[in-house]
Amino acid sequence: MSPLEILTDVPKSRPQRRLPRWLKRPMPQPGMAYTGGVISDLNLETVCESAKCPNRTECWSQQTATFMILGNVCTRPCGFCSVPKGKTETVELDEPQRVAEAAERLGLAHVVITSVTRDDLPDGGADHFYHCVKAVRQRTGAAVEVLVPDFLGDTSAIDRVIEAEPDVFNHNTETVPRLYHRVRRNAEYQRTLDLLARVKQKSPNMPTKSGLMLGLGETTEEVLSVCADLREVGCEMITIGQYLQPSPEHLPVERFVPPEEFDEVGQLVRRLGFSLVASGPFVRSSYHAGEMAAVLGRE
Repeated sequence: MSPLEILTDVPKSRPQRRLPRWLKRPMPQPGMAYTGGVISDLNLETVCESAKCPNRTECWSQQTATFMILGNVCTRPCGFCSVPKGKTETVELDEPQRVAEAAERLGLAHVVITSVTRDDLPDGGADHFYHCVKAVRQRTGAAVEVLVPDFLGDTSAIDRVIEAEPDVFNHNTETVPRLYHRVRRNAEYQRTLDLLARVKQKSPNMPTKSGLMLGLGETTEEVLSVCADLREVGCEMITIGQYLQPSPEHLPVERFVPPEEFDEVGQLVRRLGFSLVASGPFVRSSYHAGEMAAVLGRE
């Protein structure tokens, strides 16, 4: 099935819902221009821009960003994500050095590196992740967190990223199994669990992390079941945030979850034994990632 055919399955007739008051964000602040200038000058991509993250104003004002490597075109047409889909770009071999320079110029103590999904590459881009982690650490000495795709379950690719010894290994679950066919096309729930289990098998002391979006039609019971599964494979850190529809062509928001409900879900999830739980409307995988890692003593 082509990306175009898949995207026709996404409901388009429902208009974007008006944001509730608790999802309003501030206007640009001092510091944004500097961060944007560094990103532009080094010709880098960020998930902040490509995924239309609602926290970009806050993060860029504080001179932090999440780097997105391996281009700006994804091979998977997920219904929730605004990253462009289509013909992928050539891997830029100097990108690790440019990411490292950006981290240095921004003065980052904790660097988050993610990527588009590159199913077109033999290793899914794992070796490129390895070199980015090494380059950043060599140039800055910063802690490095990776947020990786599933590499189609290729254990050799997963192992290659582990060899770089990231301080946190993150892979998002995104939603509950029942919704995977709409939300995460070409992904498999068990594959996500197996990836996180593999990290613990190869490097038991490496913290693992995952993330969920709420507001896509899941139930609290389903969310707690996913979190229990994540604990079973040794995942210590979890982020839970509100899904926001990037455009009318993407999956609609089924429900805006109020802040107090995020607090309640967070409390229930903490009882499962996670070391760190971040649950709130604006929580994202890399939002305040350095603070979370610091609590675990990874910086």
